[in-house]
Amino acid sequence: MLEQLQYSLTGLQSFVPYFFMALTDLILFKLAYTALTPHDEWKLVKQSNSAAAIALGGAIVGYAIVLEEAINSSINLVDFAVWSAVGFAIQLLAFFITRLFVPQLSQRITEGQAAAGIMSAAFSIAIGLLNAACISF
Repeated sequence: MLEQLQYSLTGLQSFVPYFFMALTDLILFKLAYTALTPHDEWKLVKQSNSAAAIALGGAIVGYAIVLEEAINSSINLVDFAVWSAVGFAIQLLAFFITRLFVPQLSQRITEGQAAAGIMSAAFSIAIGLLNAACISF
């Protein structure tokens, strides 16, 4: 029984640095995303703005998908850091790409229009999936 437990925990030495590095990346992404968008989603979320919550949630999920693939594809922490940084930049671009297709996106999210938040989330998740697929090698 003790041997089985020890065997099961051998992966913990890899789990801990990858998990905390990914969690740090996710927090930094949220901070960068809310700083770069014309509106402050986090402030709007605290004011119960559903459109902002949907948009920000989609952005975070989109980047988490990228992080998952970066972890799966990386050969070490440096490799993971490189691919998570590439994914970080591309996911930040997702909002600006969405603005090309959804007129007055920022204003509509600020006004709480759920459709704008849903489209922003959908683009973020779709770009996250494409971003992750391109990381796989």
